[in-house]
Amino acid sequence: MEAWKKFQEENQERFLEELKALLRIPSISSSTPNKPDMLNAADLVKKYLLDAGVDNAEIFPTAGHPVVYGEKIVDVNKPTVLVYGHYDVQPVDPIELWHTDPFEPTVKEDGNIYGRGTADDKGQFFMHVKAFEILSKTDSIPLNVKFIFEGEEEIGSPHLKPFLQEHKDLLKADVVLVSDTSMQSLENPSIDAGVRGLAYLQVEITGPNRDLHSGVYGGAVANPINILAKLIAGMHDENNHITIPGFYDDVDELSAEERKAINKADFDQAEYTKDLGVGDIYGEKGYTTVERTGIRPTMDVNGIWGGFMGEGAKTVLPSKAFAKISFRLVPHQSNEKITEMVVAYLKEKAPASVEIKVTPDHGGDPYVTPIDSVEYLAAQKAIEATFGKRPIPIRGGGSIPITALFESVLGCSTVLLGFGLDSDNLHSPNEKYGLKNFYKGIETIPYFHKYYAELKK
Repeated sequence: MEAWKKFQEENQERFLEELKALLRIPSISSSTPNKPDMLNAADLVKKYLLDAGVDNAEIFPTAGHPVVYGEKIVDVNKPTVLVYGHYDVQPVDPIELWHTDPFEPTVKEDGNIYGRGTADDKGQFFMHVKAFEILSKTDSIPLNVKFIFEGEEEIGSPHLKPFLQEHKDLLKADVVLVSDTSMQSLENPSIDAGVRGLAYLQVEITGPNRDLHSGVYGGAVANPINILAKLIAGMHDENNHITIPGFYDDVDELSAEERKAINKADFDQAEYTKDLGVGDIYGEKGYTTVERTGIRPTMDVNGIWGGFMGEGAKTVLPSKAFAKISFRLVPHQSNEKITEMVVAYLKEKAPASVEIKVTPDHGGDPYVTPIDSVEYLAAQKAIEATFGKRPIPIRGGGSIPITALFESVLGCSTVLLGFGLDSDNLHSPNEKYGLKNFYKGIETIPYFHKYYAELKK
């Protein structure tokens, strides 16, 4: 649409400056000192929604960080799209590895904007606000649009479910549209037709009632770090297959034809290993890298600590050891069922010489969008309209627990229309987002609304 294109071109620089203002707010949801920043971010998001043309916008307090809601109802008889995003971001540690100030967004010659939240998820959800503004200012909104932006996604969205349950009527929609995922590349676009689930736990091993001299007591008293390391190592066999009994019972095994289709994804192993600085790929035997990161469940240690970690040496046999462990899940695995399995397994395997405590943190179930659904087809047509080629359906390796939550509480499907890249350093130092991706997202999203309104009739 020429009017859409013209409006975007005329306001492109403003769009970027507004995004920068949002990125400068250190809205770290896991940090208590940053609570005022969370409120400031919510206020700015509300302002942007009103400026874009919603009928009304409101900030709803929760037991944690607030939810920002906005809506534009053009005709109650027309379909309604609920746009979801999150304005909270990950911590920036280790700060010394950043090349720029994480909260001073910086555009570099490589065409990327660097800063915490650029791709996850401020840069991506902001595309929807600007895309809506284009529709609003050109008098071409084809359906009803609602927005829900939360501030707790990076800590597991603990208060989102009660919010959805309390406001089911307000949030009633036909489809949820989310841009918190990635595509293969701008040259070879893709759509995430599904994401993995998540089960996250913390393990605490306690041995002696105090730290001990490793010479006096070593060899006679169980070392919690050694025990923890054995327990973790025992959860994989020589083929990197997870050994927990029953773990694979509910795994959705894809057919040879489905696996072949998934492996059409654009993947260059040499480029992949070079980018990561590793000598070779590594994972479950019998599966490709694309399959390992999309259709197979995994177990990873996200953090492990205990004993002496200061400078120099201290010959100590520690009293405690800790680890944070996550499991990525695939259809039809249940995060609650897997959590129970892991807890039971670790408690059974831990020797009597130590005490073990396993604390579930957060999780969510896997989600798949059927590629023959109206929702997916609207996204496919939108990509085709702006990229000039049909996107490849792939399975995302990350987890978006709210997708299953939206379906169970609101009864509507989710479309994952992401424009980031796997190389955007999500949750890492030097997070970035391509400006071409940002602008292409803004260009594409109005077409989703147009095609969804047409296909849903």
